[in-house]
Amino acid sequence: MQITTFLKYYRQSFVLLIIFLFNPVLSFAQQQGELRVEPPCWWAGMKHDQLQLLVYGKDIAATTVNFSYPGVTLKETVKVENPDYLFLTLSLGKKVKPGVFDLVFTSGGKKVFSYPYEIRQRRDGSAGRTGFTPADVVYLLMPDRFANGDPSNDNMPGMLEQADRTKPSGRHGGDIAGIRKNLGYFNDLGITTLWINPLLENNNPAFTYHGYAITDFYRVDPRYGSNADYTALVDDAHKKGLKVIMDMVFNHCGINHWFINNLPQKNWIHQFPEYTRSNFRAESLTDPYASEADRNRMLQGWFDTNMPDLDQRNPLLKEYLIQNSIWWVEFADLDGIRLDTQPYPYKEMLTAWTDRIFKEYPSFNLVGEAWLQKESMTAYYQKDAIVGDGYNSGMPSVTDFPLYTAMNRAFTENEGWSEGLARLYYVLAQDFLYANPSYNLIFLDNHDLNRYFNSVGRDLPALKMALAFLLTTRGIPQIYYGTELLMDGRESDGHGEIRKDFPGGWPGDQADAFTRHGRTDLQNEAFDYLRKLLKYRKECKAITAGTLKHFIPENGLYTYFRKNGDQTVMVVFNRNNEEKSMKMSRFEECTAGYSNGFDVIYGRTVSLGQEMSFPARSATIYELKK
Repeated sequence: MQITTFLKYYRQSFVLLIIFLFNPVLSFAQQQGELRVEPPCWWAGMKHDQLQLLVYGKDIAATTVNFSYPGVTLKETVKVENPDYLFLTLSLGKKVKPGVFDLVFTSGGKKVFSYPYEIRQRRDGSAGRTGFTPADVVYLLMPDRFANGDPSNDNMPGMLEQADRTKPSGRHGGDIAGIRKNLGYFNDLGITTLWINPLLENNNPAFTYHGYAITDFYRVDPRYGSNADYTALVDDAHKKGLKVIMDMVFNHCGINHWFINNLPQKNWIHQFPEYTRSNFRAESLTDPYASEADRNRMLQGWFDTNMPDLDQRNPLLKEYLIQNSIWWVEFADLDGIRLDTQPYPYKEMLTAWTDRIFKEYPSFNLVGEAWLQKESMTAYYQKDAIVGDGYNSGMPSVTDFPLYTAMNRAFTENEGWSEGLARLYYVLAQDFLYANPSYNLIFLDNHDLNRYFNSVGRDLPALKMALAFLLTTRGIPQIYYGTELLMDGRESDGHGEIRKDFPGGWPGDQADAFTRHGRTDLQNEAFDYLRKLLKYRKECKAITAGTLKHFIPENGLYTYFRKNGDQTVMVVFNRNNEEKSMKMSRFEECTAGYSNGFDVIYGRTVSLGQEMSFPARSATIYELKK
């Protein structure tokens, strides 16, 4: 009985072996495994009528692709040096309808795989979405450090780094659920827009909490949640009147990205005989005397050992990255994109990217991280730049680092011809260099910089003055999470010190700063001051859409006016350690016809006399009344 069973099993196994060895189609299918197709879906009715599909699978280039779907045709198949990749270019007709069709992969005339591909219906009004504007205030938060709404996803199967709150540079467990849980906090504070540091998969052994070493461009890191959780977050935010900006990176990716482990082409990334780091001198790209060696080192050097530098000159990679951005806008219903390290990708790539974004979403907005020291260099990277060699990035908003630098010194150093408040004046006096300075993203600090409260020596009056300036001058203000709680930290002590956990975001935290009783008296003073400014700004067209006229700082006093139609707002800073008075005749061109001023901070009305006094070390904001 046993011998008979053995012989029967042996004969069956031998037959199967012969079939496997002499049937190349079956052999191919057994080796193939699952296919990866990116983008994983697309939408009908897009302006751009072509779609590039990256298909990845073992020896997939040995197959032929066929499909049949009304309005969709295969325009081109590109095989590259790595046989595990195929790039398909599909043409989508204007009348193509939502639905699913099979991508059929054949070898030797026989079907090996069938992959269902979906063309989806766009949301109503998707193309007409409005991005963030100067009427908004952006709140920047680091998701791993904000709130842990679902402790069950702190450690996930297959993820290399585990959560450990004792490590300043480790993962702490903040997630999408934590943000969703606290959306009401932003409404209470007066925020209109959320910029969340990258949420995409960072499956690396360490330092994954910051999110800038992406290992899958189409997948939310499971320690934050799922793609569906992210779309639910955006949907919930919209219901509460909040916009959402996605933080995107395409200068580099993570060393463990799946395509880095098996490159499609050698020129997918910049490669050197030995590790070569960028010189981080973005100024070399606009410097008329720069050497090619310096420019190439800037553009092609790696950001870090675990961040391979992508070569966007590769046309297949270029299209991959452009489509990825559009996919996330459409999939998650985004209101804006923040582009990491704007000068580092090739300029031509950036222009192609912005062109395609605005082709699909004409009223959208993008902000580029242009970390540059001078106004002229920053202005070069803004849309319709009026400086430089005629290059047009197409980027409506840029980060205003020159103004950041001025704000970090204006309220602490001694007054001088070009020091103290004069720093603000001199930076704004160069706004003629910008095509649209009102769209500059302005900030006191962010996730890469010293906490502002630390920069001003933990001095609350200095912080209040800075916040008043930030929220009444031109530009789109950005607040870094925890500023309202007087969080501090120095970048030189490690990034973990400037990216501490939000108190109350974790079960068992000693204090819950999401609530009034969980904040100290000093924290509530800062919170209340900021909230009052934010609430007023939201309703004040003179600030969000008005003109700016300022007067040269004198005697530690700096005055400017915001005006829109019949609404005029007067802002006065007194840096002195004592009350100061000034004659109002100097400002007659802005105050003529007005007799009173409503004090926005203290809720009282004052008469505009010939001479007025202003409290020591404070900002005064008057809405002028006739």
